Amino acid sequence: PSHLTTYAMPLETPRLLLRPWRLSDARFLFRYARHPAVGPVAGWAAHRSAAESRLVILKTLSGPEIYAVVLKSVGHPVGCAGLLIGRKSNLALPKDEAEIGYWLGVPFWGRGLIPEAVRRLTAHAFGDLKLQKLWCGYFDGNTKSQRVQEKCGFRYQRTIDRAPTAIEGDFRVEHVSCLTAREWRALEEDAPS
Repeated sequence: PSHLTTYAMPLETPRLLLRPWRLSDARFLFRYARHPAVGPVAGWAAHRSAAESRLVILKTLSGPEIYAVVLKSVGHPVGCAGLLIGRKSNLALPKDEAEIGYWLGVPFWGRGLIPEAVRRLTAHAFGDLKLQKLWCGYFDGNTKSQRVQEKCGFRYQRTIDRAPTAIEGDFRVEHVSCLTAREWRALEEDAPS
């Protein structure tokens, strides 16, 4: 099918549409996920073909609460953001907590798009899904991901010395941060309107 059945409902920000991935997105996924500065720093191998990207959409990105980050001005996915809730997470979380993950294609770096997507996904997680905590990790040296977490209110919790990545046999130092529903509500109340 050209459109996958998923549980994700579309979410919007002024510049972005977060929507379920479609098989027809494979060429855009490949365009950005093949760049060596994107996947490897996040712990997954750069894509080698559009066929591989299509398979990733089918096997991984079509899950619940995984979103294509569509930049409205270009009309196609330029990245990904999603929630891995409870046991689906890499951190073995309870069912009212989730791990948040994200990446963005290199041509779109430096515009604040991922913090915008993460803030919208965070509001969805705490407001709509009634989750209690969001967790987020970044591997040593991934300062861009670290900055996103800091900008979005996540606070450092712990370091894992040998965290597995999606690359077979690859283990790295991972820094884990957290944002609670209570902390998020306080941030929202303090935000300028």
